[in-house]
Amino acid sequence: MLKKISIYLSENPTLRYWIIRPEWVAVILLILSIIASLQLSPFFGDLAFIMDSATPYVEYGLIAIILTLIIISGEIDLSIASMIALTAVIFGTVYNAGFGMLFSVLIGVLSGALCGLFNGILVTKLKIPSIILTIGTLTLYRGIAQALASDFSLGGYPSWFIGIDYRYVSIIPIPVIIFTVFALIVGFLLSSTIYGKQLYLIGTNPQTAKYSGIKVDKIKLLLFTFSGVISGVAGVLTTSRLAVARFNMATGAELEIVLMVMLGGTYIFGGRGNIFGTFVAFWIVVILRSGFNVARIKIESQLTILGAMLIIAIILTNYIYSKSQK
Repeated sequence: MLKKISIYLSENPTLRYWIIRPEWVAVILLILSIIASLQLSPFFGDLAFIMDSATPYVEYGLIAIILTLIIISGEIDLSIASMIALTAVIFGTVYNAGFGMLFSVLIGVLSGALCGLFNGILVTKLKIPSIILTIGTLTLYRGIAQALASDFSLGGYPSWFIGIDYRYVSIIPIPVIIFTVFALIVGFLLSSTIYGKQLYLIGTNPQTAKYSGIKVDKIKLLLFTFSGVISGVAGVLTTSRLAVARFNMATGAELEIVLMVMLGGTYIFGGRGNIFGTFVAFWIVVILRSGFNVARIKIESQLTILGAMLIIAIILTNYIYSKSQK
């Protein structure tokens, strides 16, 4: 039976392309995660509980959407979590210096844009491999945040600002709605516009993209800058949720953000991936993390499991894409 299915798929490449796709693995994993979580606690059958559990991860989800585009283009940004911390500290520092909330938010987001722009310039102009560069800026940005805030927590925000991400429309937190709408918009741009086609070509063959007249470096520069902007927004949202800004915010968040992208089926070497897979993987991480907490699994064990999942996701994605091309 399996042999017949294999032969049939080999004779129908279009059908094979749509069936053998890593995002379907993500959907199956999501279903299995829900079933397993329901065995831990009946609360996982409550949509309101799931929505509340998702709220602290929305910032990571927003960045994962942009990171998906960056990885499709053949690059990667590992400084994202450090940019969250740095932009949050800059926002808190400006606000505590006596400036208004709107100005402080703008400066925080602008600082993120500048960090992303810095990454992009070094990648596109100096041709430094993005994985090496952003490991360096990961440490650099976290160090600057620590130099600015030292070991202090920057607080003193107005009551209306604290917990701003826990506003609801019915039972759905507004940040979850924003994340969903953002994913839909970016997903549409990626799958249904010329810009998306250009991005896939850049990730598949950058030289061919250049010969086709595509401004490869400009697009990559914009992606890194936008990564910084979204990290700045995430920094402000995280500060609102925690009521303070600290240099060690989002420490280790790179793992979960990259995991969302890889579990969603984005090809680590570029040219493949989609927003739907990342969106599904976001919910996998939310349910897994919530399940870990309900089961009282130690944080170090959680990180071990997530790290193992990341490695497996990369291997499985590479295998599936290699099979789909045959």
